[in-house]
Amino acid sequence: MDSRVAELLARADGAATLPKLGGMARPNGVVIVSERHWAFATVTGELHEGVMPVRSSRAARIPLVRGLLQLASSMAPLLRGRGVARLRERLFLLVALLLPFAFVLLPGRLELAAGIATTALIILWLFRGRTLRLHGAEHRAIAAAEEGSLVATWTGEARPTRFSPRCGTNFAALAIPVTAVFDQLAPRLLAPSLTGALVAVFSIGVSMELWKAVQHPSGLLRGLLLPGLALQRLSTREPALDDTQVALRAVASVLRREL
Repeated sequence: MDSRVAELLARADGAATLPKLGGMARPNGVVIVSERHWAFATVTGELHEGVMPVRSSRAARIPLVRGLLQLASSMAPLLRGRGVARLRERLFLLVALLLPFAFVLLPGRLELAAGIATTALIILWLFRGRTLRLHGAEHRAIAAAEEGSLVATWTGEARPTRFSPRCGTNFAALAIPVTAVFDQLAPRLLAPSLTGALVAVFSIGVSMELWKAVQHPSGLLRGLLLPGLALQRLSTREPALDDTQVALRAVASVLRREL
């Protein structure tokens, strides 16, 4: 299997262009996605593959809406992918995502405490096991694809950065202050639960647009990534070579179907 992976990576290194890749670290493996395909490679050598949901080209051009669709699409392997997450994990994630909308029914101080407790619980769940090292491996593998150093990274001769400007940590670092601002500015003309839901959805859409803007090649807003990159020192660890190879197996699976 290793020789086949190395062959695929060498082919990708020689390609003129490669699709933009993203990913997600799990306690037992790494998910790598392109716009059309995903793959989940586990630390035990298993490989699960799937197809990303098709997004409407018309909706993809609508500001705010396109960001929400992209965020929903990025969760597809976790919520729908066979072998990526068990049913109880999917139910836990679904409840955790929907629970904040119910917090608006609580008194102000309890709402804040409940939000902090839920956030801490999600973080502990997301980064359990080997996730921190595999998170760094995911970033390294994607950076290797962008640099054309996949084979060298597979053998350990190259060690691309473990930090990524497109990491979800950066999005969270933008979304938190954006949500706080809109929560203060939102008119209280509707029921608290409805106002809270609208603020949450609107804030996520705005944060996604801002996240796209800071990644623009011009680099004009690149400074806004600094808080998220700093947080990645907590959300990633330096991966061992075998961690990186797990991520590269997923990369090879996606690129095999793309190329």
